[in-house]
Amino acid sequence: MNKRVFIVDGARTPILKARSGRGPFSAADLAVQAGRPLLARNQIPREAFDEVILGCVMASAKEANIGRVAALRLGFDLSVPAWTVQRNCASGMQALDSAMNRIQLGHSDLVLAGGCEAMSHAPVLFNNNYVNWLGKFAMAKRLPKKLAAMLDFRLSMLSPDFALEHGLTDPVVKLNMGQTAEKIAHRFNVTRPEMDEFSVRSHHRAAKALEEGAFESEMVPAFDNRGKVYEFDDGVRADSSVEKLATLKPVFDKPYGKVTAANSSQISDGAAFLILASEEALEKYQLEPLAEIKTVQWAGLDPAEMGLGPAYASAMLLHKEQLTLDDIDYWEYNEAFAGQVLACLEALKNEEFCKSELGLEGALGEIDQDRLNIHGGAVACGHPVGMSGARIVLHLAHVLRQTNTRRGIASLCIGGGQGGATLIENLSV
Repeated sequence: MNKRVFIVDGARTPILKARSGRGPFSAADLAVQAGRPLLARNQIPREAFDEVILGCVMASAKEANIGRVAALRLGFDLSVPAWTVQRNCASGMQALDSAMNRIQLGHSDLVLAGGCEAMSHAPVLFNNNYVNWLGKFAMAKRLPKKLAAMLDFRLSMLSPDFALEHGLTDPVVKLNMGQTAEKIAHRFNVTRPEMDEFSVRSHHRAAKALEEGAFESEMVPAFDNRGKVYEFDDGVRADSSVEKLATLKPVFDKPYGKVTAANSSQISDGAAFLILASEEALEKYQLEPLAEIKTVQWAGLDPAEMGLGPAYASAMLLHKEQLTLDDIDYWEYNEAFAGQVLACLEALKNEEFCKSELGLEGALGEIDQDRLNIHGGAVACGHPVGMSGARIVLHLAHVLRQTNTRRGIASLCIGGGQGGATLIENLSV
């Protein structure tokens, strides 16, 4: 039950912004693009792996149990089990948590785990009126009844139903994710200029990181079936400015809201895989760990304020591990919305919130933004929902190694009113 769990290595695809139509890769394609070079460079026999676990929110109808689809396409033996997990935006982190639990319990020693999403491939559905009409038409066996059914057809029945729009709307509180971001920004007095400034900084940090090669250890190129190479996160805007962002109108709370397309994460496609191992596997296959996963913490909260999930989960994790903010060297908070991250930072230094909702004796404190998302985040790079939880853990492991520091926490909000946080440690310091 107390087995240690290590991150051996990981790889992710570039994150590709959804533009016009579907992107070049399905979710399973992206998982294979991330997994193949990762497995090749580590030269661990496929048969050494005990299982494959993949997080994904909206795999296509052709990718049922996408974890198994990806595993077989990656060349794993038929005897290696593979399965899929779904915890909305934290699906990739859930895959890592599930793998960690399997290793801790002694059921596995070596697991390939991660997350993927092709948001540009989210289905466009027939609406209910058309589906009901199709059923009626199909049941009409004779020509007169077929003709009668055809007279009931209306062009309005062809109005499309977008699955992505439903997926980004909470079915309980009837708010889309942007509206929940507006709600917590208002609660903690986060202003529109603050959101735009945060977003611009995210783009500038990501652009600098790409230029300086900060992602080279984790990002692998993706190749489509026409031979085109995708080598970098293509939503990053080095020329982003507060002046440009200030011209955009609010999207979710018109006309007075604060959340715009530019201070929100991008709809995008991507995948990440990590190799997790026990101490026995490290020794058996002579593997050098990148980091150790110390613990994962989950929290539940009001779905209408789901963006505060990182505040809840981070505080609970720190309390459980008897750590303070000063004990954490670097942070990765997934940037679902700029205002959402800023609201979390405000919440953690708000005494009333920390006492009444987190059960603390006082304010937790202030996270230094110079140690938060130092290479930008989802506002700049994109947020493929099934991928992001795995991506931020992998990137944080590299940040700790690059800065020669010890501890980091990766956290994200989760649609439906949850938060997830993972504590990792760099073993080389």
